[in-house]
Amino acid sequence: MKRMLIVDDSPSWVRYHESAVKQLFGDIYEIDTASSAVEANDKIYLNAEEPYDVILTDMQMETNFLPLFAGEWLIEQIQNMKEYSATRVVIISATSNIASIAKKYNVEFIPKYSCRDVEIYRDFFAV
Repeated sequence: MKRMLIVDDSPSWVRYHESAVKQLFGDIYEIDTASSAVEANDKIYLNAEEPYDVILTDMQMETNFLPLFAGEWLIEQIQNMKEYSATRVVIISATSNIASIAKKYNVEFIPKYSCRDVEIYRDFFAV
């Protein structure tokens, strides 16, 4: 079983992402969730012995990390942990500069408006 962490401050988006992944992949993914970058960072450290295979993160959450988005701060934390070197990080955000942020951190991205089509998850998370 693969492990996925979904990070978004919007409970409805967390439910949507979780539902889409379960709909397409059934029980292939064990899904954990976090409602902030700080909460996600805690979970990442607590699970370092069995790192998540995939981390989906929003960008615009708590504002403690300005001028960075909270999601950028989280990606930096993930990339500083050797245990997560094989983890796939995917930004799912409505921010207009999502492509440049993804390029800066060498991660993938899905614009939130694209997530309305559940099939996009199949392309990103096929096992």
